[in-house]
Amino acid sequence: MKIAVATLGCKVNQYESAAMMEALDGFTVVPFEAVADCYLINTCTVTGKTDYQSRQLIRRALRNNPGATVIVTGCYAQRAPEEIARIPGVTLVAGNEEKADIGRILKSLSRTQTRILVEDIRNRKRISNLAATSFAGHTRAFLKIQDGCNAHCSYCIVPLTRGPARSLPMPEVLSQIEQLSGKGYREVVLTGIHLGEYGRDLDPSASLAGLVARILAAGKIERLRLSSIEPGEITDELLDIFRQSPILCRHLHIPLQSGDDRILRAMGRDYDTAFYRNLLDRIVSAVPDIAVGIDVMAGFPGEDEEAFANTGQFVASLPAAYFHVFPYSRRPGTKASAMAAQVGENDKKRRAEILRGIGRDKKKAFMEKLIGKRLAVLIENGKKVNSGQVKGLSEHYMPVIITNGEQYHGNQIVCVVAEHLQNGFLVGSAADPD
Repeated sequence: MKIAVATLGCKVNQYESAAMMEALDGFTVVPFEAVADCYLINTCTVTGKTDYQSRQLIRRALRNNPGATVIVTGCYAQRAPEEIARIPGVTLVAGNEEKADIGRILKSLSRTQTRILVEDIRNRKRISNLAATSFAGHTRAFLKIQDGCNAHCSYCIVPLTRGPARSLPMPEVLSQIEQLSGKGYREVVLTGIHLGEYGRDLDPSASLAGLVARILAAGKIERLRLSSIEPGEITDELLDIFRQSPILCRHLHIPLQSGDDRILRAMGRDYDTAFYRNLLDRIVSAVPDIAVGIDVMAGFPGEDEEAFANTGQFVASLPAAYFHVFPYSRRPGTKASAMAAQVGENDKKRRAEILRGIGRDKKKAFMEKLIGKRLAVLIENGKKVNSGQVKGLSEHYMPVIITNGEQYHGNQIVCVVAEHLQNGFLVGSAADPD
């Protein structure tokens, strides 16, 4: 039996796709473009665009093999199962919690009738036991330590599709870190829907900083990275760990969303621009050369030209290394979807492109600051450039080309002296570490 998998969305979804693949015994994984007996589509619903992409993948699978079993899961499936079930050819629509039981469910499927298995995730109290130990096509490993979100920002559909915040107990995190290290992974990325909430639901309660300290003290992994963290959850304790540990990558991703205080209040964000600026100033002062990435949204309801100009000026003044820019997407069931003064699509696109331009300038300036410095670069598997050159990722989350890399292989951490920029890459040569 051949199975093909497609994943949309965040690192949590990528992790869960990898875990589902491990649970499907007896299948051979083939590319999604191939003819397969079963297609598994792990969807995202953060934007209307990702809903559309999910439907495209379903139809592509059925063109590849009209008789295939087609399973649709993930956040779009959780939010709108009946909508997906109406697409001819879909065999199963499964919610996010059902992912943990996908192997057993698949064995009981019938092609004669579309089946919907979607639990009301709002009542979940414990994180699922879905776990992954290998990640095809990835040099780095992901580890989902948290799921769900309690924030309910006015634009965000995620709490409705992921449920309340739930954490993986610390002993299980440490055990999975050890397993991943034993599999040969050099870097592990801690992921979650609301990562900074980690541990607050546990008994006894824990914290993200406390967990990171325990992981580092265990000494089982060479490089640890954190995914996105909310501004109010970056504590002095966590910054102290960044400052002291060479294992914790000098990289944070901190959502901003808007640089206008009126819009931040309408979004339901729990900070203002003064807090955010002070936070970034504290971070870059405490941790030299740290790369701070930010999320910015363009065209939230009520964002007039003045508010957008405030955002542009604000983000241009921040000590950030790169931006992720998103046009606002109206999501059914959110407060923002019913707000007046919805921004037109053309204005959203124009504003998003302006912000991306500022972000490109920021990234170039940050990378130029790294020229002449020694970087720890994790070489990516299969990333040859030209003869003798390989690609990798620095601890700052910056792409690097190693010019004298012929003796190095994927999944190896190499000291590289950055020499210049070329087509969005830092280019340098391997050197002995200090």
